[in-house]
Amino acid sequence: MNDPGPRWLSTDEQHTWRESIEAWQWLLAAVDAQLQRDSAMPLAYYEILVRLSEAPDRSLRMTQLAEASASSKSRVSHAVARLEERGWVRRTDCPTDRRGQIAMLTDRGFDALTAAAPGHVEQVRQVLFDALSAEQLRQLDSISAAILAKAASSPKDADGCPAG
Repeated sequence: MNDPGPRWLSTDEQHTWRESIEAWQWLLAAVDAQLQRDSAMPLAYYEILVRLSEAPDRSLRMTQLAEASASSKSRVSHAVARLEERGWVRRTDCPTDRRGQIAMLTDRGFDALTAAAPGHVEQVRQVLFDALSAEQLRQLDSISAAILAKAASSPKDADGCPAG
């Protein structure tokens, strides 16, 4: 068998890749900084609170929370422990699976999320939506959907990361 070797990126692909990474790193850093400054929480905590707020009974199994927030189980477990210390989340044992745990958003956590949401949304609007035309937003939505479809169909390792 002939090994064709690596499929190197073209100059245009490399440029697009690097600009994409730089743009998303900047955007995420700007959103994270706003949340830290105005609400004393990192974006990762905000995301967990949002996922729990949208779940039935404001509760999710820890594995579901990790999948929903696109994080490893260990990272979500660590974040939930910090959120428990703040009184924003409570962990309980899963009644149907002795090994599983459920994370539940407390009223105090919901209040923290509600207080943080207006500033967060305004920051997202400023750093993402205000920079793009309506057509660019449709394109970004389509591109994001294609990438997520690829992610959903790709094999994952034990932590939920793409296997490769």
